[in-house]
Amino acid sequence: MGSGQVTSSVSPDFQGMHVTVAGLGVSGVPAAKVLHARGAIVTVVNDGDDARAREQAAGLEALGVTVRLGDTASVSGSAAGTLPEGTELIVTAPGWKPDKPLFQAARAAGVDIWGDVELAWRLRGPDAAPWLAVTGTNGKTTTVQMLASILRAAGLRTAAVGNIGVSLLDAVLGDQEYDVLAVELSSYQLHWAPSLRAHSAAVLNLAPDHLDWHGSMEAYAKDKGRVYEGNRVACVYNVADKLTEQLVREADVEEGCRAVGFTLGTPGPSQLGVVDGILVDRAFVENRHKNAQELAEVSDVNPPAPHNIANALAAAALARAYGVPPTAVRDGLRAFTPDAHRIAHVADVDGVAYVDDSKATNTHAAEASLASYESIVWIAGGLAKGATFDELVAKSAKRLRGVVLIGADRALIREALARHAPEVPVVDLDRTDTGAMLAAVREARRLAVAGDTVLLAPACASMDMFANYNKRGDAFAQAVRELGA
Repeated sequence: MGSGQVTSSVSPDFQGMHVTVAGLGVSGVPAAKVLHARGAIVTVVNDGDDARAREQAAGLEALGVTVRLGDTASVSGSAAGTLPEGTELIVTAPGWKPDKPLFQAARAAGVDIWGDVELAWRLRGPDAAPWLAVTGTNGKTTTVQMLASILRAAGLRTAAVGNIGVSLLDAVLGDQEYDVLAVELSSYQLHWAPSLRAHSAAVLNLAPDHLDWHGSMEAYAKDKGRVYEGNRVACVYNVADKLTEQLVREADVEEGCRAVGFTLGTPGPSQLGVVDGILVDRAFVENRHKNAQELAEVSDVNPPAPHNIANALAAAALARAYGVPPTAVRDGLRAFTPDAHRIAHVADVDGVAYVDDSKATNTHAAEASLASYESIVWIAGGLAKGATFDELVAKSAKRLRGVVLIGADRALIREALARHAPEVPVVDLDRTDTGAMLAAVREARRLAVAGDTVLLAPACASMDMFANYNKRGDAFAQAVRELGA
């Protein structure tokens, strides 16, 4: 964290304040515009100097904002004293690492560092909609969308915002009025949001991720745990993930705030869980030690994979913390349609199901995906980003009929398979061109028999072969359609 960061939530007076905005992009441009409109003297520093950056810079400069493109001295250089002259506050894009020279200079000068989430939080009006916040290594977007669907089913004016792609600044400062906001927050955003205080919040799960940014698993978990700070009604945690419960125990919350767990098993008091195919609430009911409230059926969750049922329970817990009735939970889950490339059934070909979970870009997500099926031909590989695969393969080995490997770091998965699943047939495709996906699907078809699932759950990032996980999933779906044809 930047030293000297203010932790009050009082909206500041930006008139005449010298503010440096770190980075353009999705968050930097609206932040610069908002600050300029409030009378701040804004300077934007950006390491990139490509066509898109120049276009964004031109739009800001026309307003009177100073933009420094390719500012490597502030952004990536090693020189001291790289803070733009007169800077009184820095507002940063969430992805900028804390060790940037710009931030080192800010800390040395006692200058506060906020993210765009912090800025949005401080600019809320006195009657602003409360935030129901969701973070975790995997499942954030789906859970927030489920939550928004449940809130809408209760007749509430709401939106899914934050890391999900809808700017919190737009939600807070726009003309649309909301009763409550469903807010997705990444660990990066939470790191730069010291004064955020949600109505209620959930940490879905924690697994090693973004450790190059945070520096350690401990620091990563600490930033995730910030979402619980100052919660008023409920801190929602994953009973199966003890680290999430520990974060609740360590959080400084308002008097009366409760710890509420969610579990795929039978819930205890102050928990939500599953009984005989029914999602039930033993947290937000009278006499929770003896009573339970039926919320929905497992079949109301789309898709009803175990990790997605967990997402639904977390969303239900936050909605119930806000006072939503049980029928709205059921109706909201029934109305929810997941985004593409999230354990999406593409087609059945010759009795084999083909499922696209290209969004499973790390081992934790891939493990959840693999646990959803009994007999799998697994398509995996890509950029490992420092991940190891022994635990994933060991846990999933009994489900694997075969494996097809693609991508730059496929050897890491192949070696883990040799150690923990030596009997499973493996096809290693020594290519990283986009056409490799069609070859991978054809090889998977050769390995599969009726009743199997061919599952794209790469456990890796996509950028070695594709622009993003969406393009990778699209390539898989197109290859499956060619099989069907």
